[in-house]
Amino acid sequence: MAGRLATQPPHGAEGAPPRRDLCTDCGISRSSDPKRCGRACQFIAPDYERLEARVHGRARDPARPDELHFGPFRRMARAALREPRDGAQWTGITTRIAERLLETGAVEAVLTMAPDPRDRWRPVPVLVTDPADLAGCRGMRMGFAPLLSLLEPARARGISRLAVIGIPCQVYALRALEAELGFERIWVIGTPCSDNTTTERFHAFLALLDEAPQTISYLEFRADYRVEIRHDDGRVRTVPFLKLPISKLPSDFFPLTCRTCVDYTNVLADVTVGYMGGEGRQWLIVRNERGEELVSLLGDEIVLEACGAKGARVSAVKGFIANVARAAGGLPLRAMPDWARPIVAWLQPRVGPRGLEFARARVEMKAAETVLHLRRARPRRMRAMIPAHVWRLVAPYGLVPKPGEHAVDGTGDDAPR
Repeated sequence: MAGRLATQPPHGAEGAPPRRDLCTDCGISRSSDPKRCGRACQFIAPDYERLEARVHGRARDPARPDELHFGPFRRMARAALREPRDGAQWTGITTRIAERLLETGAVEAVLTMAPDPRDRWRPVPVLVTDPADLAGCRGMRMGFAPLLSLLEPARARGISRLAVIGIPCQVYALRALEAELGFERIWVIGTPCSDNTTTERFHAFLALLDEAPQTISYLEFRADYRVEIRHDDGRVRTVPFLKLPISKLPSDFFPLTCRTCVDYTNVLADVTVGYMGGEGRQWLIVRNERGEELVSLLGDEIVLEACGAKGARVSAVKGFIANVARAAGGLPLRAMPDWARPIVAWLQPRVGPRGLEFARARVEMKAAETVLHLRRARPRRMRAMIPAHVWRLVAPYGLVPKPGEHAVDGTGDDAPR
């Protein structure tokens, strides 16, 4: 279609990438120099402090409110477009920013994901040059896709100013290699990512949710502890988290990569556009000057409000950690009896953590997951894979590094407690 460039990365979009341990197939292994994975992958030896300083001018400062949890930022806001876009996962802020970048000529192309023509849930990397084509990229996909494999085709076509919409593992690799990619300027719009799985397994999950899974057109894990499901015929229903068929999923439904990811909030993006801290709206984390420029492109199309925080997260995080520990490497177990689930499902959106407190809870849960799963499955990787700020996040819950688990001297004695 006009305005959409190459969608087929090297080795074929459907071909298997070179074998990598703890790989999410960001696309670097499909490039002309697959060995760059050793310098680019967040699952080998991440260096967030160095890259945060390079991208934002400084690393996160634990003394600043919420930076330990969310990374460096200038400001956060609850946000919504005044006129929500059809087909958007929320109101369409991410897509609209990308459209404005193309409309104003700030970039020559946007690297993002579109649905596979044969499977609307399968993500396929695309380079888009016509703003009108971005409407077809709206919405959530589930699965792994080699987004960064299209960086070299973009440069080969003479593109020098590029916008990238990516999830954390893709953005980390992009930032790690940015200086050598040859682009004049790269804008990065990041979306948070908590857990991912293969598209095939996601279809199996949909089949557990509905008797006609092929009719599901939209699925969103909302901040009110419910999953919203929409169908092609216009039906909309919600399912409380506690009533999801998690117990019917295989223990490795989420791969070890996603269970050991330390970057839920996409800290190396110029702006992060998510929902966890939005209390029913989108959640913007403006991280640097470029992030401010991206938001300013929307002018009065966007409504911005202060973020709020309600409830307390500690008991929820403690319960999650206990469930993960009991699961012994599988999905978190829930000891709650069936009769109590409807009661708790009713209480959660009313008394549980909400807004920024909900986001803080999720970040702490992911940090605890990283420690517990690596300690069980890849103990020798802990020293390299767990940044110091992750140990600070889990220390209040009694998770401290054992000898050999901390990166500084391998003893754990100088780790934050």
